[in-house]
Amino acid sequence: MSLSGATSLASLDGEIMPASAATISVTDDGLVRGDGAFEVIRVYDGLAFAMDEHLARLQRSGRNLRLAIDLEAVRADANRLLARAGPGQDHECLRIMITRGGRRILLTEPLPPVCDQARCKTITYAPTRILDGIKSLSYASNMLARRLAQEQGFDEALLVTPHGRVLEGQTNSVFWVRDGELFTPSLEDHILASITRAMIIELTGAMERPCTLQDLTAAEEVFLASTVREVQPVSAVDEHPYAAPGPVTERAAAAAAQRIRSELDS
Repeated sequence: MSLSGATSLASLDGEIMPASAATISVTDDGLVRGDGAFEVIRVYDGLAFAMDEHLARLQRSGRNLRLAIDLEAVRADANRLLARAGPGQDHECLRIMITRGGRRILLTEPLPPVCDQARCKTITYAPTRILDGIKSLSYASNMLARRLAQEQGFDEALLVTPHGRVLEGQTNSVFWVRDGELFTPSLEDHILASITRAMIIELTGAMERPCTLQDLTAAEEVFLASTVREVQPVSAVDEHPYAAPGPVTERAAAAAAQRIRSELDS
C-alpha cells in the first residue's frame, strides 16, 4: 500500500500504513469493553520526548490489567513509525494502544488544539480504585467530564470527589500557588502518575498535598500540566478568576520547555 499523500500514519502489529487504513476486529475486547492500555507521547520535530518513561508506565498498566505487552516490539514499532513519518504537523503526537484482543496499534496524530489560558469547570467524580495506576482505554468518564464542562461554557473539566477533594483535570494534572509556593495533589488521592507532573515537581520543588476547592479559591495561580499542553495557565475555576499566567506559572513553563529541549538536543 502506497503511503503517498498519507497524513497520520499507523503501525498495526508492526505493519506501517495510513492511519485511515488500520482496522481491528469488532470482536476485540479493546473495542467492545475498552479493555486495554494506552500512552500518548509528544513528538518534537520527529523526536519522541520521554519515550522510556511512557513505555515504563505502559508496562505498569499492562501488568496491573493482567495484559501481556511486548515492550521491545512496541519500542521497535515506535522507532520505525516515527522514522517513516518524520517531522510535520500530522505527527506531533504518538498514540500507543494495546488491546485485549492482542493488537499492537501505534498512531501519529496532530497536536490537538489547546487554548492559551483554560477556564475550568469542577465536575463531581468518584475515582475507580481498581484502575489506580492504569492508563486504560476505558476513558469515557474523562471525556464526558470535559463535554459537561464545555456545555457550561468552560474549556476543561476539573475532577472533584463528592467530598470536595480536587484530583486532576480530565487528561491533565493540576497545580496551584499559595503564598508563592507551588502545590499539586498527592498520588495517594488516586490520580494518574503523570510524567509531566513528575517533571514539574522535580524542576520546581512543588509539594504534594491534599487540595480542596477552598484551596483553589485561596490560590494566587493555578495551572494544568500534561504531555500535550506542557504547562497551561488557568484563568478561572468555576466563577473564580485568576490573573494568568502568573509568575510561578511562567517559571514552571519555562523550566519545562528548557528540560524538554535539553533532553531532545542530547
